[in-house]
Amino acid sequence: MLPASAGNLSTSLRTFLADSCKILGRIPNEVGNLSSLLFLYLSGNNLVGSIPTSIGNLRMLQWFNLTSNKFTGFIGDHICKLQHLGEIHLGQNQFSGSLPNCIGNNTSLREIHLGSNKLSSNIPSLGNLHDLVVLDLSSNNIVGSLPAEIGNLKAATKMDLSMNQFSNEIPREIGEFQNLAHLSLRHNKLPGSIPDSMSNMVGLEFLDLSHNNISGNIPKSLEKLQNLKYFNVSINKFYGEISSEGPFKNLLNQFFIHNEALCGSSRFSDPPCPTSSKHRSNGKKLLVLFLLLGIALVVIPSTFILLWIRYRKGKRAPQQADSLSAITRERISYYELIQATDALSESNLIGSGNFGSFYKGVLRSGTTIAVKVFSLQLEAAFKSFDTECEVLCSLFHRNLVKVITSCSNLDFKALVLEYMPNGSLEKYLYSHNYFLDTKQRLSIMIDVACALEYLHHGCSLPVIHCDVKPSNVLLDGDMVAHLSNFGISKLLGEDQGDLYTKTLATLGYIEPEYGLDGLVSTKCDVYSYGVMLLETFTRRKTNEFEGDLSLKQWVSCSLPEAVMDVVDINWVTPTGNHLQKELDVVASIMNLALDCCTESPARRTNMKNVVRML
Repeated sequence: MLPASAGNLSTSLRTFLADSCKILGRIPNEVGNLSSLLFLYLSGNNLVGSIPTSIGNLRMLQWFNLTSNKFTGFIGDHICKLQHLGEIHLGQNQFSGSLPNCIGNNTSLREIHLGSNKLSSNIPSLGNLHDLVVLDLSSNNIVGSLPAEIGNLKAATKMDLSMNQFSNEIPREIGEFQNLAHLSLRHNKLPGSIPDSMSNMVGLEFLDLSHNNISGNIPKSLEKLQNLKYFNVSINKFYGEISSEGPFKNLLNQFFIHNEALCGSSRFSDPPCPTSSKHRSNGKKLLVLFLLLGIALVVIPSTFILLWIRYRKGKRAPQQADSLSAITRERISYYELIQATDALSESNLIGSGNFGSFYKGVLRSGTTIAVKVFSLQLEAAFKSFDTECEVLCSLFHRNLVKVITSCSNLDFKALVLEYMPNGSLEKYLYSHNYFLDTKQRLSIMIDVACALEYLHHGCSLPVIHCDVKPSNVLLDGDMVAHLSNFGISKLLGEDQGDLYTKTLATLGYIEPEYGLDGLVSTKCDVYSYGVMLLETFTRRKTNEFEGDLSLKQWVSCSLPEAVMDVVDINWVTPTGNHLQKELDVVASIMNLALDCCTESPARRTNMKNVVRML
């Protein structure tokens, strides 16, 4: 128990930290005597009762965390006296009643976490909280509507109002959230339609409207949300066409199931949309027929002329680049690549791999490119080139390196790729001139997880990358991660869960079933991802360990008590105010990584779950 004498501690005390200490009983009123307290952490205990009114005396308090206890009763107005409060964490308790109306006057609030309680009534006015970044009221019993003044929270980046009882339409003012990245309204009773103003939420990456009563069409204007990675409208009453443009190109069919009458592309498992009339359909057929005849009249004579010219030229010049027409319409010749890379000079060499080298180049148009030139002395390089062409011709995702075109003749094979100015994750982890904080590391690993989720679950045939590691994660100018190097990747056939291969991935990232039997499945990528996730937050390479000890075992033996011993010391600041919070986050990430590295493939998680957890 917390003794009443805790209130006799020095009035100059700034931080009171007692997380996960198995404390029982109530918070004594005497805690209110600690008038200089800035940070009060009591999460993860067995505290009961209500918040004492004397908490209102802690006028300097900036961080208040009572998460994961057994508190009951109302959240009283005395919270509103904490005018310097920046973050309040009261989730996973049993608080009931309504939110205090005065909470909207705490203008210093940046994060409100009240999820998983028994709060009811309406949301009070929060329009004055102009600096609020996170609002989590999920898993409560809050009713009514989303207040129109919610649009004033223009700094918000995450809002989770899921698992409540909201029963009025989504207000059009929600379109004011141009910085919002995460919005969840799932499992409510929302009627009406999606307001067109949502197309103005240009920062949106995650939108969940599932399990509601929303109807009407899915607005075509949402195609403008180019950052949208997750969009779930399942179990509603939508009808009409599902777009195949913009972010909808990469969405999964389960995000649209159990609606009234949606139609669209076959990959959504919905029926095709009917044409407006049979006459229009016949008209289109005639138009296509005339176009094909016209094209034939032009193409056939042109083909004969080109063949005659090529016959006359013989072998006097190298062949032109054979563009991957399925990937791009752009054509780049052998001569252009040689000119762009200054004849593949060493000054333009930016890296090398098992099957070739990478060069930086600049086209005549001014576009900077990366050129992967395959080493044709290696027989495996021919197969690697063919594999990358086959796999990449059908893949489109913001977290995969974009292939612009290819160039292939008897003596030269190359892929022309989008240039990544910030190099690889490996460079940022192990070069002394670079630094990644916790948020950047997490963001990069979420990007890679999204790429793998798309490869495993978002393609017509699942793709196994087979070589997930930091050197194959490239960073663009905005530090967005892109998965690269598909030279040994595998395509699974329909109804095929795994396959055998003799191609070796990188030691240290190979899962047991791959190394022993040559058996690969999507679970192989999950294992490699888990190892890379551990490596990213520990900054320890897999080959640093000897004997029976591995990176996975080293981390596993250190959790949860000694997480400080395994994290990368470069970002650990022992005097930092948010150290414990960061360590808690990293510990949960480490546990997820260990789930990815489970030796049994059947017990190993999948990339859908990884993306959801991160």
